[in-house]
Amino acid sequence: MVRMSARTHSVDAPHRSGFVCFVGRPNAGKSTLTNALVGQKVAITSNRPQTTRHTVRGIVHRPEAQLVLVDTPGLHKPRTLLGERLNDVVRTTWAEVDVIGFCLPADQKIGPGDKYIAKELAGIRKTPKIAIVTKTDLVDSERLAEQLIAVDQLGRELGIEWAEIVPVSAVGAKQTSLLTDLIVPLLPEGPALYPEGDLTDEPEQVMVAELIREAALEGVRDELPHSIAVVVEEMLPREDRPADRPLLDVHAIIYIERPSQKGIVIGPKGARLKDVGSKSRKHIEALLGTPVFLDLHVKVAKDWQRDPKQLRRLGF
Repeated sequence: MVRMSARTHSVDAPHRSGFVCFVGRPNAGKSTLTNALVGQKVAITSNRPQTTRHTVRGIVHRPEAQLVLVDTPGLHKPRTLLGERLNDVVRTTWAEVDVIGFCLPADQKIGPGDKYIAKELAGIRKTPKIAIVTKTDLVDSERLAEQLIAVDQLGRELGIEWAEIVPVSAVGAKQTSLLTDLIVPLLPEGPALYPEGDLTDEPEQVMVAELIREAALEGVRDELPHSIAVVVEEMLPREDRPADRPLLDVHAIIYIERPSQKGIVIGPKGARLKDVGSKSRKHIEALLGTPVFLDLHVKVAKDWQRDPKQLRRLGF
Protein backbone atom coordinates (compact mmCIF):
# COMPACT_ATOMS: atom_id res chain seq x y z
CA MET A 1 0.00 0.00 0.00
CA VAL A 2 1.37 3.41 -0.97
CA ARG A 3 1.28 6.07 1.75
CA MET A 4 1.71 9.79 2.22
CA SER A 5 1.88 12.03 5.28
CA ALA A 6 -1.25 12.40 7.40
CA ARG A 7 -3.37 15.54 7.48
CA THR A 8 -5.82 16.90 10.03
CA HIS A 9 -9.56 16.72 9.36
CA SER A 10 -11.98 19.63 9.61
CA VAL A 11 -15.11 18.89 11.66
CA ASP A 12 -17.32 21.83 10.58
CA ALA A 13 -18.91 20.67 7.29
CA PRO A 14 -20.26 17.16 6.79
CA HIS A 15 -17.57 14.86 5.42
CA ARG A 16 -18.16 13.52 1.91
CA SER A 17 -16.68 10.47 0.23
CA GLY A 18 -17.31 8.53 -2.93
CA PHE A 19 -16.14 7.08 -6.21
CA VAL A 20 -15.31 9.19 -9.25
CA CYS A 21 -14.75 7.66 -12.66
CA PHE A 22 -12.85 9.33 -15.51
CA VAL A 23 -14.04 8.16 -18.92
CA GLY A 24 -13.08 9.11 -22.44
CA ARG A 25 -11.71 7.66 -25.60
CA PRO A 26 -8.19 6.23 -25.47
CA ASN A 27 -5.45 8.80 -24.86
CA ALA A 28 -7.81 11.54 -23.63
CA GLY A 29 -5.59 12.24 -20.61
CA LYS A 30 -7.44 10.17 -17.98
CA SER A 31 -4.37 8.55 -16.39
CA THR A 32 -2.36 11.80 -16.31
CA LEU A 33 -5.32 13.54 -14.65
CA THR A 34 -5.63 10.75 -12.05
CA ASN A 35 -1.92 11.11 -11.20
CA ALA A 36 -2.20 14.93 -11.00
CA LEU A 37 -5.16 14.82 -8.58
CA VAL A 38 -3.57 12.14 -6.37
CA GLY A 39 -0.23 13.95 -6.48
CA GLN A 40 1.73 10.79 -7.29
CA LYS A 41 2.01 8.26 -10.10
CA VAL A 42 -0.67 5.61 -9.58
CA ALA A 43 -1.72 5.09 -13.22
CA ILE A 44 0.58 4.44 -16.16
CA THR A 45 0.67 7.04 -18.90
CA SER A 46 1.77 6.67 -22.49
CA ASN A 47 1.18 8.41 -25.78
CA ARG A 48 -0.04 5.04 -27.04
CA PRO A 49 -3.84 4.63 -26.92
CA GLN A 50 -5.34 1.90 -24.77
CA THR A 51 -2.54 1.60 -22.20
CA THR A 52 -4.76 1.34 -19.11
CA ARG A 53 -5.95 -2.22 -18.50
CA HIS A 54 -6.61 -2.33 -14.79
CA THR A 55 -9.14 -0.19 -12.94
CA VAL A 56 -6.70 1.92 -10.88
CA ARG A 57 -8.09 3.54 -7.79
CA GLY A 58 -6.26 6.71 -6.87
CA ILE A 59 -7.28 8.26 -3.55
CA VAL A 60 -7.46 12.04 -2.97
CA HIS A 61 -7.55 13.13 0.67
CA ARG A 62 -9.08 16.45 1.71
CA PRO A 63 -9.98 17.56 5.25
CA GLU A 64 -13.66 17.67 4.19
CA ALA A 65 -13.74 14.80 1.66
CA GLN A 66 -12.18 11.72 0.18
CA LEU A 67 -12.34 11.08 -3.57
CA VAL A 68 -11.64 7.59 -4.84
CA LEU A 69 -10.66 7.96 -8.49
CA VAL A 70 -11.42 5.01 -10.73
CA ASP A 71 -9.39 5.05 -13.92
CA THR A 72 -10.89 2.81 -16.59
CA PRO A 73 -9.60 1.70 -19.99
CA GLY A 74 -10.75 3.91 -22.89
CA LEU A 75 -14.04 2.68 -24.34
CA HIS A 76 -13.47 1.61 -27.95
CA LYS A 77 -14.77 -0.69 -30.68
CA PRO A 78 -13.22 -4.03 -29.66
CA ARG A 79 -11.24 -6.18 -32.11
CA THR A 80 -10.14 -8.90 -29.67
CA LEU A 81 -11.47 -10.76 -26.63
CA LEU A 82 -9.19 -8.53 -24.50
CA GLY A 83 -10.89 -5.47 -26.05
CA GLU A 84 -14.35 -6.83 -25.22
CA ARG A 85 -13.29 -7.51 -21.61
CA LEU A 86 -11.87 -3.99 -21.24
CA ASN A 87 -15.17 -2.50 -22.45
CA ASP A 88 -17.10 -4.65 -19.95
CA VAL A 89 -14.85 -3.26 -17.17
CA VAL A 90 -15.76 0.29 -18.25
CA ARG A 91 -19.54 -0.25 -18.28
CA THR A 92 -19.54 -2.09 -14.95
CA THR A 93 -17.55 0.76 -13.38
CA TRP A 94 -19.90 3.46 -14.72
CA ALA A 95 -22.85 1.75 -13.06
CA GLU A 96 -21.19 1.82 -9.62
CA VAL A 97 -19.68 5.32 -9.22
CA ASP A 98 -21.03 8.54 -7.67
CA VAL A 99 -19.68 10.99 -10.28
CA ILE A 100 -18.54 10.52 -13.90
CA GLY A 101 -15.89 12.83 -15.40
CA PHE A 102 -15.93 12.74 -19.22
CA CYS A 103 -12.48 13.70 -20.56
CA LEU A 104 -12.25 15.40 -23.96
CA PRO A 105 -8.86 16.71 -25.15
CA ALA A 106 -8.75 20.43 -25.99
CA ASP A 107 -6.44 19.89 -28.96
CA GLN A 108 -8.72 17.53 -30.89
CA LYS A 109 -12.17 18.19 -32.35
CA ILE A 110 -15.01 16.11 -30.95
CA GLY A 111 -15.03 12.96 -33.06
CA PRO A 112 -17.02 9.73 -33.52
CA GLY A 113 -15.23 8.12 -30.54
CA ASP A 114 -16.33 10.93 -28.21
CA LYS A 115 -19.92 10.79 -29.52
CA TYR A 116 -20.01 7.01 -29.07
CA ILE A 117 -19.10 7.42 -25.38
CA ALA A 118 -21.43 10.42 -24.90
CA LYS A 119 -24.38 8.36 -26.22
CA GLU A 120 -23.58 5.62 -23.70
CA LEU A 121 -23.36 8.24 -20.93
CA ALA A 122 -26.74 9.72 -21.94
CA GLY A 123 -28.31 6.38 -20.96
CA ILE A 124 -26.99 6.70 -17.38
CA ARG A 125 -29.57 9.05 -15.92
CA LYS A 126 -28.95 9.46 -12.19
CA THR A 127 -25.17 9.85 -11.97
CA PRO A 128 -23.89 13.47 -12.12
CA LYS A 129 -21.56 14.06 -15.07
CA ILE A 130 -18.76 16.62 -15.34
CA ALA A 131 -17.27 17.39 -18.76
CA ILE A 132 -13.49 17.82 -18.37
CA VAL A 133 -11.65 19.48 -21.25
CA THR A 134 -8.08 18.14 -20.85
CA LYS A 135 -4.69 19.14 -22.30
CA THR A 136 -5.51 22.87 -22.30
CA ASP A 137 -1.76 23.62 -22.28
CA LEU A 138 -1.68 22.50 -25.95
CA VAL A 139 -4.10 25.14 -27.31
CA ASP A 140 -4.63 28.92 -27.30
CA SER A 141 -7.60 30.63 -25.61
CA GLU A 142 -9.62 30.88 -28.85
CA ARG A 143 -9.37 27.15 -29.60
CA LEU A 144 -10.20 26.37 -25.96
CA ALA A 145 -13.34 28.54 -26.11
CA GLU A 146 -14.45 26.73 -29.28
CA GLN A 147 -13.99 23.35 -27.58
CA LEU A 148 -15.94 24.42 -24.46
CA ILE A 149 -18.86 25.55 -26.67
CA ALA A 150 -18.69 22.26 -28.65
CA VAL A 151 -18.80 20.23 -25.42
CA ASP A 152 -21.82 22.21 -24.18
CA GLN A 153 -23.51 21.63 -27.56
CA LEU A 154 -22.77 17.87 -27.41
CA GLY A 155 -24.57 17.69 -24.06
CA ARG A 156 -27.61 19.57 -25.42
CA GLU A 157 -27.84 17.32 -28.51
CA LEU A 158 -27.87 14.13 -26.43
CA GLY A 159 -29.85 15.39 -23.45
CA ILE A 160 -26.91 15.26 -21.05
CA GLU A 161 -27.01 17.95 -18.38
CA TRP A 162 -23.36 18.59 -17.43
CA ALA A 163 -23.03 19.36 -13.70
CA GLU A 164 -19.94 21.38 -14.72
CA ILE A 165 -17.71 21.95 -17.76
CA VAL A 166 -14.12 22.36 -16.55
CA PRO A 167 -10.95 23.05 -18.59
CA VAL A 168 -7.81 21.56 -17.01
CA SER A 169 -4.15 20.90 -17.72
CA ALA A 170 -2.85 17.97 -15.69
CA VAL A 171 0.70 18.68 -16.89
CA GLY A 172 0.83 22.17 -15.36
CA ALA A 173 -1.65 21.28 -12.58
CA LYS A 174 -3.88 24.07 -13.95
CA GLN A 175 -7.40 23.98 -12.46
CA THR A 176 -6.92 20.43 -11.13
CA SER A 177 -7.57 21.69 -7.59
CA LEU A 178 -10.69 23.51 -8.85
CA LEU A 179 -11.88 20.25 -10.43
CA THR A 180 -11.61 18.54 -7.03
CA ASP A 181 -13.52 21.48 -5.44
CA LEU A 182 -16.35 21.00 -7.96
CA ILE A 183 -16.53 17.22 -7.53
CA VAL A 184 -16.71 17.26 -3.70
CA PRO A 185 -20.30 18.67 -3.38
CA LEU A 186 -21.55 15.99 -5.80
CA LEU A 187 -20.36 13.16 -3.52
CA PRO A 188 -22.61 11.60 -0.87
CA GLU A 189 -22.03 12.42 2.79
CA GLY A 190 -20.07 9.72 4.56
CA PRO A 191 -16.85 8.78 6.35
CA ALA A 192 -13.51 8.19 4.62
CA LEU A 193 -13.47 4.88 2.72
CA TYR A 194 -9.69 4.37 3.02
CA PRO A 195 -7.20 5.16 5.81
CA GLU A 196 -5.63 8.62 5.80
CA GLY A 197 -2.49 8.51 3.67
CA ASP A 198 -3.40 5.61 1.36
CA LEU A 199 -2.97 6.69 -2.26
CA THR A 200 -4.23 3.57 -4.04
CA ASP A 201 -5.71 0.16 -3.32
CA GLU A 202 -3.87 -1.44 -6.23
CA PRO A 203 -1.69 -4.32 -5.00
CA GLU A 204 1.98 -3.33 -5.14
CA GLN A 205 2.76 -6.23 -7.47
CA VAL A 206 0.20 -4.97 -10.02
CA MET A 207 1.61 -1.44 -9.85
CA VAL A 208 5.18 -2.70 -10.30
CA ALA A 209 4.07 -4.72 -13.37
CA GLU A 210 2.37 -1.61 -14.80
CA LEU A 211 5.53 0.50 -14.32
CA ILE A 212 7.56 -2.11 -16.20
CA ARG A 213 4.95 -2.20 -18.98
CA GLU A 214 5.00 1.61 -19.22
CA ALA A 215 8.79 1.56 -19.72
CA ALA A 216 8.49 -1.27 -22.26
CA LEU A 217 5.91 0.72 -24.26
CA GLU A 218 8.20 3.72 -24.72
CA GLY A 219 9.42 4.00 -28.26
CA VAL A 220 8.08 0.68 -29.58
CA ARG A 221 6.46 0.31 -32.99
CA ASP A 222 2.70 0.71 -33.46
CA GLU A 223 1.84 -2.98 -33.62
CA LEU A 224 3.46 -3.84 -30.31
CA PRO A 225 1.72 -1.94 -27.45
CA HIS A 226 -1.34 -4.20 -27.16
CA SER A 227 0.86 -7.29 -27.39
CA ILE A 228 2.81 -6.51 -24.21
CA ALA A 229 1.75 -7.90 -20.83
CA VAL A 230 3.88 -8.00 -17.68
CA VAL A 231 3.61 -10.42 -14.78
CA VAL A 232 5.62 -9.97 -11.57
CA GLU A 233 6.47 -13.51 -10.52
CA GLU A 234 7.80 -12.59 -7.07
CA MET A 235 8.96 -9.69 -4.89
CA LEU A 236 11.15 -10.78 -1.97
CA PRO A 237 13.49 -8.91 0.38
CA ARG A 238 17.09 -10.13 -0.18
CA GLU A 239 18.20 -12.26 2.75
CA ASP A 240 21.34 -11.54 4.81
CA ARG A 241 21.21 -7.78 4.14
CA PRO A 242 21.99 -5.30 6.95
CA ALA A 243 18.89 -3.49 8.23
CA ASP A 244 20.13 -0.11 6.96
CA ARG A 245 20.84 -1.49 3.45
CA PRO A 246 17.77 -3.51 2.37
CA LEU A 247 17.34 -4.78 -1.18
CA LEU A 248 14.15 -6.05 -2.79
CA ASP A 249 14.47 -8.71 -5.49
CA VAL A 250 11.79 -8.29 -8.18
CA HIS A 251 11.47 -11.04 -10.81
CA ALA A 252 9.19 -10.17 -13.74
CA ILE A 253 8.33 -11.54 -17.18
CA ILE A 254 7.40 -9.40 -20.19
CA TYR A 255 5.05 -11.44 -22.40
CA ILE A 256 4.62 -10.77 -26.11
CA GLU A 257 2.49 -12.58 -28.69
CA ARG A 258 4.95 -13.55 -31.43
CA PRO A 259 8.63 -14.61 -31.57
CA SER A 260 9.33 -11.75 -34.04
CA GLN A 261 8.40 -9.23 -31.31
CA LYS A 262 11.02 -10.58 -28.92
CA GLY A 263 13.87 -8.86 -30.76
CA ILE A 264 12.03 -5.52 -30.68
CA VAL A 265 11.60 -5.64 -26.88
CA ILE A 266 15.12 -6.92 -26.17
CA GLY A 267 16.86 -4.67 -28.75
CA PRO A 268 20.37 -5.00 -30.23
CA LYS A 269 22.63 -6.84 -27.74
CA GLY A 270 19.89 -6.50 -25.09
CA ALA A 271 20.20 -2.69 -25.01
CA ARG A 272 16.47 -1.98 -25.07
CA LEU A 273 15.60 -4.44 -22.31
CA LYS A 274 18.42 -2.98 -20.20
CA ASP A 275 16.94 0.50 -20.76
CA VAL A 276 13.43 -0.75 -19.81
CA GLY A 277 14.93 -2.24 -16.64
CA SER A 278 16.80 0.88 -15.52
CA LYS A 279 13.85 3.24 -16.27
CA SER A 280 11.24 1.11 -14.53
CA ARG A 281 13.56 0.35 -11.57
CA LYS A 282 13.78 4.09 -10.75
CA HIS A 283 9.97 4.36 -10.66
CA ILE A 284 9.62 1.14 -8.66
CA GLU A 285 12.15 2.36 -6.07
CA ALA A 286 10.29 5.69 -5.79
CA LEU A 287 6.98 3.84 -5.38
CA LEU A 288 8.19 1.34 -2.78
CA GLY A 289 10.82 3.51 -1.08
CA THR A 290 13.50 0.82 -1.16
CA PRO A 291 16.44 -0.16 -3.42
CA VAL A 292 15.42 -2.80 -5.96
CA PHE A 293 17.23 -5.49 -7.96
CA LEU A 294 15.06 -6.03 -11.06
CA ASP A 295 15.35 -9.29 -13.00
CA LEU A 296 13.49 -9.09 -16.37
CA HIS A 297 12.84 -11.86 -18.89
CA VAL A 298 10.92 -11.81 -22.20
CA LYS A 299 8.68 -14.75 -23.13
CA VAL A 300 6.26 -15.51 -25.97
CA ALA A 301 2.61 -16.28 -25.08
CA LYS A 302 1.18 -16.93 -28.53
CA ASP A 303 -1.87 -14.74 -29.40
CA TRP A 304 -2.66 -14.25 -25.69
CA GLN A 305 -5.16 -11.43 -26.39
CA ARG A 306 -7.51 -13.89 -28.10
CA ASP A 307 -7.07 -16.85 -25.73
CA PRO A 308 -9.40 -16.90 -22.66
CA LYS A 309 -7.09 -19.26 -20.72
CA GLN A 310 -4.02 -17.05 -21.29
CA LEU A 311 -6.00 -13.87 -20.52
CA ARG A 312 -6.91 -15.35 -17.14
CA ARG A 313 -3.28 -16.34 -16.47
CA LEU A 314 -2.11 -12.81 -17.30
CA GLY A 315 -4.68 -11.25 -14.94
CA PHE A 316 -7.50 -10.14 -17.27
